[in-house]
Amino acid sequence: MDYTCPECGGPLFYEISTKMYVCKKCGLYLTKQQLIELSDKKKARPRLDAKKEYLNWWLNEKKS
Repeated sequence: MDYTCPECGGPLFYEISTKMYVCKKCGLYLTKQQLIELSDKKKARPRLDAKKEYLNWWLNEKKS
């Protein structure tokens, strides 16, 4: 199964010696449990990000 880094979106590789997943792009090390928790948080985040982006757009339009 392929995993992507919850921080940068880079590919995660499993290191047998440390029993952790490591992102080759940003260097993040995660256990399986941490990976699951961060992935769940990221899934819940998009709605908030979309609202924040809309608010920033709306406020910038009012300044013009």
